[in-house]
Amino acid sequence: MLTGKQKRYLRSLAHHLDPIFQVGKGGVNENMINQINEALEARELIKVSVLKNSLEETDEAADAIVKGTNAELVQIIGHTIVLYKESKENKTIELPR
Repeated sequence: MLTGKQKRYLRSLAHHLDPIFQVGKGGVNENMINQINEALEARELIKVSVLKNSLEETDEAADAIVKGTNAELVQIIGHTIVLYKESKENKTIELPR
């Protein structure tokens, strides 16, 4: 689990990122989970946006993605989900203690 301090730090890093995945009408599916997992392994910190035509609410989509990827939910802001997962191969983010 991330501490409040670590979440604040990750939010500051995520501020300038653009969402690289969009949850649309199809909702969150297994293929999307796999792609998000690969992106998290490569980048550690990503944003996912939930489109207005999505049948899932933003928090439902966030729950599904977090369960599927074992990532940490950093923040939900509007229709954007910020996720963090420590990379096994490409660790670049050093979290504060």
